[in-house]
Formats: sequence, C-alpha cells, structure tokens
Amino acid sequence: MVIGTRGSALARVQADFVADTLAQRLGERPQILIIHTQGDRVTDRPLRELEGRGYFTKEIEEALLAGTIDVAVHSFKDMPSKSPDGLTLAAVSSREDPADLLIVRPDAYSPDLGIIPVAIGATVGTSAVRRESQLKALRSDIQSKDLRGNVPTRVSKLADGQYGAIFLASAGVRRLNLDLSEFKTARLDPTKFVPSPGQGALAIQMRVSDPHYEEVNAALHDEATATATSIERRVQAQFGGGCGLPLGVYARYENGQWQAYGYWGGNNSSIWAETTGNNPEQVADELYSKLQLSNP
Repeated sequence: MVIGTRGSALARVQADFVADTLAQRLGERPQILIIHTQGDRVTDRPLRELEGRGYFTKEIEEALLAGTIDVAVHSFKDMPSKSPDGLTLAAVSSREDPADLLIVRPDAYSPDLGIIPVAIGATVGTSAVRRESQLKALRSDIQSKDLRGNVPTRVSKLADGQYGAIFLASAGVRRLNLDLSEFKTARLDPTKFVPSPGQGALAIQMRVSDPHYEEVNAALHDEATATATSIERRVQAQFGGGCGLPLGVYARYENGQWQAYGYWGGNNSSIWAETTGNNPEQVADELYSKLQLSNP
C-alpha cells in the first residue's frame, strides 16, 4: 500500500500518523510518496489568483486515480466539496482543535482590543479569504497582507518582523509541536471566529474499488467527526465552492444536539449565524438559509 501526501512538514506528520495507524491494522507499514501540488509550486501569488479548485489536492487525486498511490491523506479543509468520479472518502480522522490561532509579536500585542488582540494599524498575515474577511469585519483598522509558505516559513516571516501577527490553524501547531514561546498566542473561539469547513480533521481518500477500503475505514474513521464535518461541507457545497470562499462553518455535538456556527462574507457584507437541531442535514440546510440571506 502506498500513501500519497504533500511534502510540507505538516503533511508528512499527518501521513506518518496514517501510516503508523494502518501498520497496526495491516501488519505492514505503507510507503509514503510525496506529491507536489499547484498550491505548493506557486508561492508568489495569493491562492485566490490560482485557477480552478483543489490547489492542494488535484495532483494527489490524479495519482490515486492512476493507481500510483492507494491512499491519499488530505487536510480536510483543503478538499473541494466533491470527490472526482471513481474516488471516495474512506475515513475522516478524529479531530484536532478546529480553532484558528493568532500568533502575535510582543510589540504588536494589545489584549485590551477584544477577540483580535493586535495593535491598531498592525499588519496581519494570511492567505485565506475567510480569515481576511472576518478580520476586516471585526477590525477594519488592521492591514491584511498575503502570507504564503509552510507553517515554519510563516513563523519565520513573523519573527523577521514582516508582520505584526499571523494566522495559523491550531491543529497544525499541535501536530508539529511548535515552540511559539517568543510570541503571544491567542486561540480564537471557533463559534465567534469561524474556521474552515473540516478544519482540524484529516480526510482519507481511496479508489471506490479498492479491496482495502473496509480495513482503512475501520482503522481511521471517527463517526462523530465525520458527522460534524458533513454538516460543515454540506453548507460549503450549497455555496458552490471549496477553500477559496469567504465562508466559515463549524459544527459540534453538545448538550444532546448538533450546534452549527457559520460566517459568510460575500457581496460586501458579513454575516454570522448559528443553529441547533437533531438532524445533521437539517441543521446544515438551516444554517445555509441564514447565511445566504447576504448572497441573494
């Protein structure tokens, strides 16, 4: 069995986790093949300027369809709403912390300024349209500047003083066990600063016809995470896009119900909404209805 993944440090940690877990189940550790995607190759332009969708997944899915690899490991937030014909989602891993982190230089840290504790007029780095949109809605005084590169590269740019603060996903920081002690770190409540659909979870993709599907599913699938992310991605699909939308959706099961939180920044407006219920599909559809009021 061969696992395909991107080549970043975070992607390799995630692939190693999958390989180690499957080794326990199958008795033999799968090989790992590094595949370079469009999003990895083009680092001098914002992601929003790249053509098509699946900036970090397309080449890996092509290798899967061609039989070069047998298992694809993706950060779930990077996956478009639909898999290509012939491929299926074999498992969704248990979820790491889905929240965003704001990593702030000490000289730009202002904890009295609310949910975004960054000094007035500071420059904040992000390559995500979703983060940029919520940032502008919450703090119009802050300057947003494009930030590309893997996680260690982004942290290095912050240390060099190119930014006053940067966004990182909490899941990535935890998986890489990064030392951020020289900075101030603020965890942004995912019900208020809403993360990408699927953030914090891994998506394990395989060919529909693969005979090892059931074994991979049994080893890696977490049903609670799968249901939560299905709510998030159902909303995403109804907006018709992937990771390039000004859209955040976060779902969790709490107090006997599914709770879903959303943000939409389309059409020069910003709207936050939330809903609860017992039926995951109905929860997703109701949240979409509330959010799309700003997207007629």
